[in-house]
Amino acid sequence: MNSAGTRDRLSDHLEGTARRAGDFAEVFGGREVAEYFGRVHDVGKGRCAWQDGLDRADKCGGRVVDQHGKSIDHKLAGTWLAARHAGLGYFAMAVLGHHGGLGDRQSLKQAIARAEGTARDAVQEAISRVAALVPAIMPRQSPAVPDRILHALDPCVGELWLRMVFSALVDADFLDTAQHFTGVPRVTPPSLSGMAEVFEANRRTLLADAGVAGAKVNVIREQVYRQAVAAASARRGIFPFPAPTGVGKTIAAGGFAVHHAARHNLSRVIIAVPFLSITEQNAAVYRGLFGAENVLEHHSGVDLDDLPAEHRWQRLAAENWDAPVVVTTTVRLFESLFSRKPAAMRKLHRLAGAVIVLDEVQSLPDELLVPILSALRHLSEHFGTSVLLASATQPEFFSLKVFQDLKPRPVITEPQPLYDSLRRVRFEWRCDPKPTFERIAHEVAAAHQVLLVVNTTRDAGVLHTAIEHGRRCGGPVFHLSTRMAGAHRRDTLERIRRLLADELPVAVVSTQLVEAGVDVDFPLVYRAFAPAEALLQAAGRCNRNGLLDEGVVVVFDPADGSVRGTRMVYGAALDATRSYFGPGRDPDRLDLLTAYYNTRYAVKNIDNASLGTRIQKLRADFDFIKVAELFTMIEEGTVPVLVPYGDEVEREDLRSQLVGPDPVEPWVFRRLQPYLAALPKQLAARAVTDGYARVLLGDPATPHQARMYELISGYHDQRGIELKDLEPKEYVL
Repeated sequence: MNSAGTRDRLSDHLEGTARRAGDFAEVFGGREVAEYFGRVHDVGKGRCAWQDGLDRADKCGGRVVDQHGKSIDHKLAGTWLAARHAGLGYFAMAVLGHHGGLGDRQSLKQAIARAEGTARDAVQEAISRVAALVPAIMPRQSPAVPDRILHALDPCVGELWLRMVFSALVDADFLDTAQHFTGVPRVTPPSLSGMAEVFEANRRTLLADAGVAGAKVNVIREQVYRQAVAAASARRGIFPFPAPTGVGKTIAAGGFAVHHAARHNLSRVIIAVPFLSITEQNAAVYRGLFGAENVLEHHSGVDLDDLPAEHRWQRLAAENWDAPVVVTTTVRLFESLFSRKPAAMRKLHRLAGAVIVLDEVQSLPDELLVPILSALRHLSEHFGTSVLLASATQPEFFSLKVFQDLKPRPVITEPQPLYDSLRRVRFEWRCDPKPTFERIAHEVAAAHQVLLVVNTTRDAGVLHTAIEHGRRCGGPVFHLSTRMAGAHRRDTLERIRRLLADELPVAVVSTQLVEAGVDVDFPLVYRAFAPAEALLQAAGRCNRNGLLDEGVVVVFDPADGSVRGTRMVYGAALDATRSYFGPGRDPDRLDLLTAYYNTRYAVKNIDNASLGTRIQKLRADFDFIKVAELFTMIEEGTVPVLVPYGDEVEREDLRSQLVGPDPVEPWVFRRLQPYLAALPKQLAARAVTDGYARVLLGDPATPHQARMYELISGYHDQRGIELKDLEPKEYVL
């Protein structure tokens, strides 16, 4: 019952949900099935017992329960109709899971057994009562699943189709219910139609304001942009986009996406980036190109609650990505795609008939490549989606079995000449003999502007301290790592950029978080030995804008670095890098990169024995529960820690709401992001035991199981969390 005292009639809700679900699924040929699922999903609410429970809930509050206080199932009737009457078999899992989430084959079999056994009378009562009002729940002809889905050789095609139909159903169910209770009709976001002209006009303004004409690097950037726009006219498919760092991939990818969408009448552009810092950076660029009113930035670091009234659609759209341009994180995209929960999966149907831009695609985890690439392939082949794979170090995905017979549509037809013409740095190698951090600190002591990138937080702290003590050139020595609060890192980056722009002395020691797409430009970069793609990404922070004849990138293998930690971070990729790269064999050689990736994938046996292959077998068996358990892209080795940085008043207010007696609203967690740093789980638990931290979310008696901590002491104004006396060498994340 809504605030006006009006009940949502069951027949109206079923038909409203069916209409919306059918509209959502039309783009991938799922209208008939989605409409049917929408029509039957709540048939169980037609039972007298359920209606009596609803009366009690209206009068007394609380949930719909029977006279004994037990829940009344309302999903069995619709599940039985879908599986048995309509003959949709395992696709009926969408109806069974529309509240709790997709299950597995066994849970569906058990549900059907109950519907035909102990719950038979209740199910048939509900069906007969609702059929009198909505006869279409018992059609003479079953809704059709497209032949291309039913007869696909790969069973994961059907699994993905079920995910998409489920997404259409649960989104329609949410929206229809919300409209009844709020009285507010669905807000229509701006259309992508005609946005190519807007994009081009804003791009011309951006280039004119930046005064970029003439420089060699900008001439090359314009050439790359033109190739991207030309490639946009090709048929839908999967488009590798290899291009060196600093070539303007962000703008070129946006240009490809908007022109490709216009050419093929696609409904939206979804841009996914692996790291929060560049998600925010890229979102700012795209707001300037597409128009702020057209871009939804959706990730943990953005607060949608304070949007002005005219942008209200963006807050609503975040629930289901109903926006022309969505900028999100790779983690949010793929963990939603392989989730089983309705709230996470509502947005999935928006991937159909869209352009997906995956930036910094080399960051996709090796162990999950098989299911990720499988899903991208099937989205392209069966759901009208195009995918752009952008990277300066383009992985050899098309050598893997999952992509092997797939025809790529390259954006840059001959990339090596592009890399050669945009070579802005000279590599130097300090790997034999291995230098110490003290030696490296001595080398850079007089460097005017220098960036040093290492593999672990421990190494960053050690090297930062050494450079602070030995710096002879003046100017500050900055530190960047996840041990610092998000706001601390952003403030530090802003100070670094100002010093670089003013040509003042500055030294920066960072973990790898600075590499992928962070817009800084140093004349000299030192990079601790790491996989080839990391070396090349670090080189992208050197002479980025081509203002020097030649920048210098020094690759060093520290004698006193965190060896165990480096292998934990990078694994077998280090060995493959040593095999192919070194003096005279720089990582911008694309032939060597190809060999490197093929060797790396073979050593890890990604095609046959990875976590991803296990997930694919579970997907083929429609086991959504185990797939969701196994598919996780977030590193679980670290936990968030609230630290004493930033606006103390706001921080304390958010903290009080977090630990208060009332349920915590999602906006509290979003606003907390700038005040959170990260620690390895073991170290966080030890910090509690030794009095440096306390448990914020979880049981203080079991600190190793806590979900969030609060730092009491030990926050360095440069390096963030620093617990030297607790931190043995193995704590390296």
